[in-house]
Amino acid sequence: MSETPELSVIVHGPNVQDHLPALLDSLDAHPLAGVEVIVAAVGDWARETAERHAPAFTVLPLPEGAGDAAARAAGAARASGRWLHFVHAKDGLPPGAPRTIAEHVAGLPGTVDVLLVDHVRSSWRASGLPSPDGPRLARAGRADLALDDRAALLRVTPLLGTRAVRAGFWRARERLLTTEDEPFAAYAALLLADRVACLPHPAYEDRRLRPESLPPPTPAERYALVDRYEALLGLTADRPAVHGVLYDLMVRDCLRTFARAGMPDEVAREFFHRASVTARRHRPEGLRQPAGLEGVRRSLLEEGAYGKYRTLQTANHARRRVRSAARTGRRRAGTRLRALQYRAALSRPVDPHLAVFSAYWNRGVACNPAAIAAKLAELAPGVHPVWVVTAQGAALLPPGTDHVVPGTRRYWEVLARAKYLVNNVNFPDAVVKRPGTVHLQTHHGTPLKRMGVDQLPYPAAAHGLDFQALLERVDKWDFSVSANSHSTRMWQRAYPSRHVSLDHGYPRNDVYYTAGPAEVRAARERLGIAPGRRAVLYAPTHRDYEAGWTPRLDLAALADRLGEDTVLLVRAHYFYDSAAPASAPLAGLRRTGRLVDVSSYEPVEELCLAADALVTDYSSIMFDYANLDRPIVIHADDWETYRTTRGVYFDLMAEAPGPVARTQAELTEILTTDAWHDERAAKARAAFRRRFCEYDDGRAAERVVRRVFLGEDERTLPPVLPVEDRTPAPSPEEACAS
Repeated sequence: MSETPELSVIVHGPNVQDHLPALLDSLDAHPLAGVEVIVAAVGDWARETAERHAPAFTVLPLPEGAGDAAARAAGAARASGRWLHFVHAKDGLPPGAPRTIAEHVAGLPGTVDVLLVDHVRSSWRASGLPSPDGPRLARAGRADLALDDRAALLRVTPLLGTRAVRAGFWRARERLLTTEDEPFAAYAALLLADRVACLPHPAYEDRRLRPESLPPPTPAERYALVDRYEALLGLTADRPAVHGVLYDLMVRDCLRTFARAGMPDEVAREFFHRASVTARRHRPEGLRQPAGLEGVRRSLLEEGAYGKYRTLQTANHARRRVRSAARTGRRRAGTRLRALQYRAALSRPVDPHLAVFSAYWNRGVACNPAAIAAKLAELAPGVHPVWVVTAQGAALLPPGTDHVVPGTRRYWEVLARAKYLVNNVNFPDAVVKRPGTVHLQTHHGTPLKRMGVDQLPYPAAAHGLDFQALLERVDKWDFSVSANSHSTRMWQRAYPSRHVSLDHGYPRNDVYYTAGPAEVRAARERLGIAPGRRAVLYAPTHRDYEAGWTPRLDLAALADRLGEDTVLLVRAHYFYDSAAPASAPLAGLRRTGRLVDVSSYEPVEELCLAADALVTDYSSIMFDYANLDRPIVIHADDWETYRTTRGVYFDLMAEAPGPVARTQAELTEILTTDAWHDERAAKARAAFRRRFCEYDDGRAAERVVRRVFLGEDERTLPPVLPVEDRTPAPSPEEACAS
């Protein structure tokens, strides 16, 4: 790199929904002479991500909550390039973008202050869509020009990332350009520039986050839109061509903002008034309104005719509703009775003492919901729990469990009236999120594989999924339970919405710290495991790319090699009935108790308490079992296929909780030597526990109940104990010896 780089790429902001790694990876993959990268990283997550790329990049750590303006200012202060390109951490850069910009600005005359580039647009559902700016930039040509001679360039999307700015110009105007309002800075950069150049080539990726994943705008933030244009129009009073375009943009943006749903009437009335005042004050001389409905809207805004505008808006909405009802009326006939019953229940008051629980698509009392319900009975016995279970599962419920079967009248009654709805998956799409109700999403594992909208690029996982419907269900969540900061971050990107993360641990894992020797011995006795025998729990997961269960181990051969002192507890994923298909050798092993099919055994936590070691592939059971600080062995015979077809969040082969076997022979070697529990295995397990058992300490259910059901402030909840200060349940050897 030369002493003075041509271009400084300034990446700034927090690692929103985990988009920063892809941006930095793309920059790191193609280092360029004459280009420096500075990362003004806001918060620990962004800092940790950026530091993985040091020293190739300069990392400037900024505290959590630091604004975009402060981050841009910090990056610009450290930059040494002749030109600056500000890239928000949530956005991206198309391949070769830094080289394209650097080469272009190197040939620009010193009078040019801003280079406008084209961009592509991405969202959770699509990526790389063309912007509307390309034709505008192409019409402007590549010669540098004054904005007054091409005022239409103000219509280019107001993104600071589509403007490379000369460093000297930025620093001379920094007080005006350093603002939290990025569109203001983007417009102001053009208005203040002496000369502008255009490059009709996509050199930026604008990633649009789901509005439902962002905090709703405050009244002050809505009014700020009018303030933005008031200030900008003040810069163009003696520039009629520029003023006219900017005025048109202001009116358009104000009308669009006013038309959006969700603005309270008092806020809408004040917004309309402020916009009207600004429109009258800055109305260009001789302006003629456009024809048709748009002209009527603009005239009403300038008049300040709030009531008339609302009447016009209501009439338009009514016409749309009539047309929509005609299209959908026939589709609703089949569900009319259910809808009537549910609507009738929705008209009744919410019951503050009623909670509905469900787990694993209504399989029964299990997982995090079960642990929360048990703690709820202890801490808030006035809240009545009702479980949703299938007709087949009802017979297996613990005695006295109040329950409803899906589709019944009482089922819709309790879903409509319960204040609390708790699930480790999602309730049906038809369930309405009523004001005052609380939807608690507990999840049922720590994500190794891609989840939610992150499955979109993986056809084997995404097949048949309606992602829009999924996100509509996610938008009903008030709280999302997390066992570790990895999960918290991945849920943010996989399920982008406004839910609050409860970093309290998984309630189902409490038992791993509260169980004593008696509970461990009792679990082994129920499974028929004699004292002195080693119990190995084998729990593989399913593959999206396989039509059904494919055995990955010859269990008979494995059991034979492990010997009579080892019991194999074999548990299939809950999508399947068994992981140990019927065969003569396996039947013999079952008779001797050396192989036990525990696919239907509940709860799974009891199996973990009984096991001396766990063998799994990519199942989330490894994260839960790690709480016990007992040996874990990974059997990863198809890791490359699994990673490619399903997608993963981290490289399990590099961060495994213990030894890794790629073949059955390697697995056998590990289990028949000390490798499964030697010092190296213990070291890997300790690192894994620190990362993935971060919030689990035996009091997760209590924290969740106190926070959600009792409304306690998070600061008053029992603090999470450090991993090194926790005492897990005793091992089977310790339990049997006590």
